Amino acid sequence: MPTYNYKAVDQTGRSAQGEIDALNEIDLELRLEKIGLDLITFRQIQKSASLFSRKTVSHKDLMMFCFQLEQLTSSGVPLLDGLIDLRDSTSNPHFQKVIGGLVSEVEGGRMLSQAMAEYPNVFSHVFVSLVQAGEQTGRLPEVFDNLAATLKWQDELVSQTKRLLAYPSFVLVVVLGAVAFLMSYLVPQMVSFLQNMGQELPLETRVLIFMSNTFVSYWWIIVSVPFLLAVVIAIMVRRSAEARYKFDYVKLHIPVVGDILQKIILARFARYFALMYQTGIPILDAIKTCEEIVANRVVADALSRAQQQINAGDSMSESFRNAGLFPPLVVRMIRVGEGTGGLDKSLLKISYFYDRDVNESIEKMMKLIEPTLTVLLGGILAFIMFSVLGPVYDSFGKLNI
Repeated sequence: MPTYNYKAVDQTGRSAQGEIDALNEIDLELRLEKIGLDLITFRQIQKSASLFSRKTVSHKDLMMFCFQLEQLTSSGVPLLDGLIDLRDSTSNPHFQKVIGGLVSEVEGGRMLSQAMAEYPNVFSHVFVSLVQAGEQTGRLPEVFDNLAATLKWQDELVSQTKRLLAYPSFVLVVVLGAVAFLMSYLVPQMVSFLQNMGQELPLETRVLIFMSNTFVSYWWIIVSVPFLLAVVIAIMVRRSAEARYKFDYVKLHIPVVGDILQKIILARFARYFALMYQTGIPILDAIKTCEEIVANRVVADALSRAQQQINAGDSMSESFRNAGLFPPLVVRMIRVGEGTGGLDKSLLKISYFYDRDVNESIEKMMKLIEPTLTVLLGGILAFIMFSVLGPVYDSFGKLNI
């Protein structure tokens, strides 16, 4: 939506100026009239892309937005007043403009969910659907409370994943840097010394020399091939549905990591499904929305098969069992939820169980990664030093010193 710099006068004749988002000139004039201003002149602001400008809205921003709206609406503060307070208090300039757009839309008579739908890059389809359901059922504060809790859970999960990857990535960079230095500088220096000694070199030393020569001569291929391979895979996954399916299938079957990823996906599905069920969204619509949430084509196809069976009249637990992907725990808890009428509670228990299981698995991996990488680095250095120093010690032994 374009942003306009305007000059106007109020009913008493006092001048006023500022910035406001509007669809066009007529929309700008109508928006100003609603706040008691008569437009005099205006100028559309050209949006320039700055390298340092913040154009994103983080999970933390959305979490605080939901938390504060829940507090304000629960306290009886009108929704429009709450949005104005949030617009004036947020520290993210981009999000401030987005909330300003929401204020303008709500002032114009639109529902909050309709206003949020104008910003799909900030408010996802699931977010908008939940807010719309909250508006229809009169449970908007509860929806914002659940959204804040879910966003907090997502943020903690991302933090745990980053923490899991940070140390291995750092150690891997150090290992690769050390190996590159040894192969490109130290080993060639020692090779010239060993060759001048005129003795036959052992197999491990010849292997090391071959690896060093290969690295020195073809380092650009060694460096570029993994990068080009990643680019090719990314393009294929983006353009081909079949490649996307195979890539997602491989991710779910990677040893150790695939099991954790599957639990994360199932926890996300259970949490969002329970949230949508609580707000009154129909089961079939909730499953359809979850196909986008899981972000995995294999799981999404399983959900689609389950949805088709439910639509044909089968029970939800039977449909999920026949999908062939969901673990017995998920099927059993859904069956319990169907029998007791507390499907949302059963789904939240599934999410809690997998959350705890993922946390324990990540902690175990953190404890195993450090010694594993230490042993790996020690093995690489031991091989290099043994291959280089072995012939040197043999030469000293033959000198009978």
